[in-house]
Amino acid sequence: MAVTSAAGNLVTDPAVTAELHVLVLAGGLSYERDVSLRSGRRVLDALRAVGVEAELRDADIALLPALAADPPDAVVIALHGATGEDGSLRGVLDLCDVPYVGCDARASRLAWDKPSAKAVLREAGIPTPDWVALPHDRFSELGAVAVLDRIVDRLGLPLMVKPAQGGSGLGAAVVRDAGSLPAAMVGCFAYDQTALVERYVPGMDVAVSVLDLGAGPQALPPVEIVPRNGVYDYAARYTAGRTTWHAPARLDPEVSERVAEVALAAHTALGLRDLSRVDLIVDAAGQPHVLEVNVSPGMTETSLLPLAIQAAGLDFGRVLGTLVVRAAARR
Repeated sequence: MAVTSAAGNLVTDPAVTAELHVLVLAGGLSYERDVSLRSGRRVLDALRAVGVEAELRDADIALLPALAADPPDAVVIALHGATGEDGSLRGVLDLCDVPYVGCDARASRLAWDKPSAKAVLREAGIPTPDWVALPHDRFSELGAVAVLDRIVDRLGLPLMVKPAQGGSGLGAAVVRDAGSLPAAMVGCFAYDQTALVERYVPGMDVAVSVLDLGAGPQALPPVEIVPRNGVYDYAARYTAGRTTWHAPARLDPEVSERVAEVALAAHTALGLRDLSRVDLIVDAAGQPHVLEVNVSPGMTETSLLPLAIQAAGLDFGRVLGTLVVRAAARR
């Protein structure tokens, strides 16, 4: 299932990419602004390295006038958090008739809301841990203690608590005893008004990036994630020395194949396009469980999509160049 079979679809003609004017959007006002800026700069450098005329811009009040004055051939969305992933910016780009790399606004909205995405995955028969989504106001109205007791009775321990909408591990916590659950909920509500509480599945953390370079969606080699403290939170993702990655993951071939198939099924079920990153847990029996799907994956030096591209033997800049050529053709 490796994407290397699609490597022949990479754009190699410098004359093609040299004609493009590409806008890289990064920054925004989410908690993930710093990570987004790092992603944007890396995308910018990679595109310029393959001859694409690219510029970096924030998604601020000056964006729409700039799009009207000098419409780009394509946009690369390197924004994380709500700005880049809840579908709203993509909807505005659609209104401006500006093509972009990645899925459309509808699919982005669906993937961004984890409970909704998990419901679609479950309906499609794709394994994902049991869960409950709990808005803050309902949590207060029904009585925190009673609600939490019922969650533990229903889902058991340990549990994973994380914002229903969010990324980069912000507000996420593993709860191993019932006494720690209230604090985890409070920490989660600091980032979102709805908490997603799901059954914690022990096993190997794996990320599978999916690319479509013209031959249909294909899975890149899975990346195994080994955080030093056992939890892949914000610090583990972006602090040097906190995490070890193995690309490809240390999986038996048949399990690796199963992981790729599940990731591709999730990408398809959510109606995604061009690229995505599917985060999974592989349990002791070799069964993958989808945790969430990201439509605007990180592009930093420690991000999982670039690691997977490298593991597949592909060039990061040429992959991005191919994606912007394909996006520009949709105009």
